[in-house]
Amino acid sequence: MFKRVGIALLALLGTLVVTVLAGVQAGLLVLIGLGFGLCLQGYGFGFAGGWRRFILHRDASGITSHMLLISVAAVLSLPLLALHPSELSGAVAPLTWSLLVGAFVFGVAMQIADGCGSGSLHKAGTGNSYSWAVLPGFIAGSFLGASHQPGWVSLGGPFDALSGGVARPVDMLSTLGLPGSIVLTLVLCAGVVLAFRRASADRDAPLITQNLLKAGLLIGLLYAVHLMVAGQPWGIVYGLGLWGAKFAAGIGVDLSQDAFWGVAPHADRIFQPVLWDITTLTNLGLLFGTMAAARWRTTANEHIPMGLRTLVVGLLAGLVLGYSSRIAFGCNIGAFLGGAASASLHGWVWFAMAFLGSLVGVRLRAPLGVR
Repeated sequence: MFKRVGIALLALLGTLVVTVLAGVQAGLLVLIGLGFGLCLQGYGFGFAGGWRRFILHRDASGITSHMLLISVAAVLSLPLLALHPSELSGAVAPLTWSLLVGAFVFGVAMQIADGCGSGSLHKAGTGNSYSWAVLPGFIAGSFLGASHQPGWVSLGGPFDALSGGVARPVDMLSTLGLPGSIVLTLVLCAGVVLAFRRASADRDAPLITQNLLKAGLLIGLLYAVHLMVAGQPWGIVYGLGLWGAKFAAGIGVDLSQDAFWGVAPHADRIFQPVLWDITTLTNLGLLFGTMAAARWRTTANEHIPMGLRTLVVGLLAGLVLGYSSRIAFGCNIGAFLGGAASASLHGWVWFAMAFLGSLVGVRLRAPLGVR
């Protein structure tokens, strides 16, 4: 009882400190991040594990929960984006070669790292030592990937000929309007559920578990609240890359000529207080929310013994994970959830390529000694 009261008071105290130091918006973003972490840990929600359960066991409940999340987030967010275009921005990105390559490689690395961006933070919060090995690599990879992103994007995309020779976003909200974009997003979500359900090992099993149902609904609601508070969709990877950029600048690396970190607004954020960054705030909240949820039910952390080989695999997987996510415009949260919930076609392309990559990544886990 006293432990739980202490956890709740610590969360409130941390939020209050952030609010005093960085303002009301920052405090609200930490609270939203806490909510994300509590949902991820409390309901066992995740992307990498859900995809892996289908690949290995033909259990589609995890993927069904992802489609539920996207549906809720889109239905709540698209009207906000349509009604307040000058105040809110969606996650819209072009269909580039970097998207295709980055998403596929991310899918491979995600299974080896045993988590995506949110999953790595979430599992690190539970005390998972392997995820703590992944995180430094993820931070470094995200920093480097951002530096190289402009060069990758300049390579164009496979559909450039259809758009005047330039890789452009396919924004369904702009082209189809609000009703059309919502309907198409829901149809795509339903189509994915139907396709994976038909391929399930047990078609008589429940479509989705009660916990995953609650997670999909609550995270979708929190996603929309985050959009209103932050003015942009929930993201993970940018904040991690910014931490890497701050570290690099702190040890004397000159980033003034960097193609990404040397230009506004990224160059300014390197030298601003870390609590001024939107993604950092939700990342910290998510990490603490997961820690709180894990300790609410147990007295011990999950310590997984690691040899040198496992440590190296985790670091390298994190490095690839961070790099590929930046050139693919984000991870499962920023690119897939954010893109699909913003009615941007790139989110669905990202999903297809990352899932194909996961088919490879799942089969590499055993040879690399990943449990």
